[in-house]
Amino acid sequence: MAQLAENFLLSRLSRAGFVVLIAISALSAILGEPLTAAAAAAAAGIVICAQTFHSNRQQHPWPSIQRLFFVALLLLMLTSFWTGPWALSHWFYALPLLAFALLPLRLAVGITLAMMLLAGLAIPLATGLADRHQMVSAFMLTTLLSGLLVFLREYKNRQLAPLRRTDELTQAASREYLSADLHKEIQRSEREGTDMSIIMIGLDTHLSDRNPDQDIRSILPRIGRYLHSQIRDFDTYYRVADLQFLVILPGISTHNAIKRSEIMRNGLGKLLESHHMALTVSTGVAGLNIGDDADSLQQSAANALRRAQQQGGNRTQAYSAWNQTGNKTPPRAQGPTS
Repeated sequence: MAQLAENFLLSRLSRAGFVVLIAISALSAILGEPLTAAAAAAAAGIVICAQTFHSNRQQHPWPSIQRLFFVALLLLMLTSFWTGPWALSHWFYALPLLAFALLPLRLAVGITLAMMLLAGLAIPLATGLADRHQMVSAFMLTTLLSGLLVFLREYKNRQLAPLRRTDELTQAASREYLSADLHKEIQRSEREGTDMSIIMIGLDTHLSDRNPDQDIRSILPRIGRYLHSQIRDFDTYYRVADLQFLVILPGISTHNAIKRSEIMRNGLGKLLESHHMALTVSTGVAGLNIGDDADSLQQSAANALRRAQQQGGNRTQAYSAWNQTGNKTPPRAQGPTS
């Protein structure tokens, strides 16, 4: 409920901010201040592309468009140095926060420092700006406060990182922990002399374009719950891509992993069918071999999944030596089962 309340509040604030900025842009245009009108319009574009502006708006490509609006606002600020720093003086205070919110940290730092330097040189030389000296000090103070907020944000993220082991949408383990966890399981298997296999599960979205991405995303939480119901207490599953999952099966041979993979694949197919989605599921299975590490084992499963999808999808493919030798006659893949 707290998350829903937060999204609701941010959505309302975004809408209100967008309306205010559009009103400022229109009023500035009427009053004959095109630079201010354009800056307000660019800021409105930043707001409308925000993820919280509309609850079902997908992430891509809005972040890229949002950065383009920020670049437009930045260019308008640079233009104001030639037309007079007072034209957009009030926008300088928001620049550091916008830069750190929308851009990678190093790029945001570089842009902020460059703007601080330009402002420090241009504003004191401005004529007709009575409070120009106060503007420089206020801009520097705002930048320092923004830097403090960014430091606190990064510190909080690092402190909370160990606690974020699951993907919020599917409740699968985060991909960041996959290599480390898989390495531990490989070491344990080699130490105890037991089998181990992994399954890469992927939706065959390339075979059907009749389902929009939003419909696919809406089914992901149910896919996550289904996978959770199919694994043992000591098995783990990870979301390795937007529509791909990986399951680690300690103590399971490749032959038994294929059987479990078929059960999962058929179950997921029925789940998608029950939601009227004309999609199929393919799986790639790889067992632990001598000399395998976390990366090579993941690559083996990914190659098997790719092979299954290249053969038409809706099937399970086990990785074997043909992937390495380039033999044109691969072993018989496990096809669709009824």
